[in-house]
Amino acid sequence: MVAIEQLTSRRPALVWHKEATLEAADLVIIPGGFSFGDYLRCGALAGRSPIMNALLDHAARGGAVLGICNGFQILTEMAMVPGVLIRNAGLKFTCRNVDLQVCETVASPFSSGLAIQKKLRIPVAHNEGNYFAEPNELEKLNSEGQIIFRYVNGDSFGLPNPNGAADNIAGVLSKNGRVLGMMPHPERAMLNLHGGTDGAHFLLKSLEALLS
Repeated sequence: MVAIEQLTSRRPALVWHKEATLEAADLVIIPGGFSFGDYLRCGALAGRSPIMNALLDHAARGGAVLGICNGFQILTEMAMVPGVLIRNAGLKFTCRNVDLQVCETVASPFSSGLAIQKKLRIPVAHNEGNYFAEPNELEKLNSEGQIIFRYVNGDSFGLPNPNGAADNIAGVLSKNGRVLGMMPHPERAMLNLHGGTDGAHFLLKSLEALLS
């Protein structure tokens, strides 16, 4: 919320999970965190909250949705984006900056303002960020331009990415490009004091595309 207010000078509306309706909005953001303590499966309980029917209606009308970290997990539980998120390789929580590469995608407000192959440095902080999809589904995601971010440059432990994600996937889009799930936290890369502003760059470009 602070990041969006900083970029737009407008305070976003907060919606409680037990509510049943959503007001008209340009963008709905499902933030990171530990919804319901991550019991059962991460995002499984939150994905069945009363507000989620209204979120599905919003997306069905072409409304934009951004799910970050636990929000990404919730989107996969609701089948709003493909794939699943499982325990990190090594079964350890990871919290550090990662390098992302922007991929060529289906038309989407989340990628339209970003140069293809542009590198972004944005932090991750998760225990279940290991993206998994069956080989035929991965092939389809590639061919239909639904992969928006890939981890690049590996990490200091010699791993290809921070969690073992298939095909180094850090973020995926819905078929129409209007719903994005991503593990990295752009809201934690807003200022030079945070170690960089690539998160602000991504969010600002997305907001500009949505509001234009």
